[in-house]
Amino acid sequence: MGKRKNITISEDSSAEELAPIAKAVNDLLVIPVTARSKNRRGVRVEKGEVVDFDYTGPVLERVLKENRVIRTTPLTGRYARIPVIVAPIRNEEGEAIAALGVVDIVGTVDLGAVFADFPRVLEQIRAHPEANKPKV
Repeated sequence: MGKRKNITISEDSSAEELAPIAKAVNDLLVIPVTARSKNRRGVRVEKGEVVDFDYTGPVLERVLKENRVIRTTPLTGRYARIPVIVAPIRNEEGEAIAALGVVDIVGTVDLGAVFADFPRVLEQIRAHPEANKPKV
């Protein structure tokens, strides 16, 4: 059996270390994904491929500084004028050590209309603690 490799995220994680996680999120959601650690630039994944191994953006940086989820439409950067949502990845002490972001297609969709035939799904979305927070 070969040597087992683990994925560990730290404030010093490289783009290469974050890439498998960002790619998995992109594969699941089929939307652009970005990620970076606190001390190193990160990745941008689009259409199933890592397209940038030296990426950062204003919202990723703001989330790392403020240690909170941010939904916004940035005015600068690669995703300028496109709604995004970025969340911190926290260590055991609750400090933001990395940030993961996606294009926020959910924020632009009427979820009630989309999930009208699936009330349990809509109930789960509405019950999520981030669902009722105001956009920044």
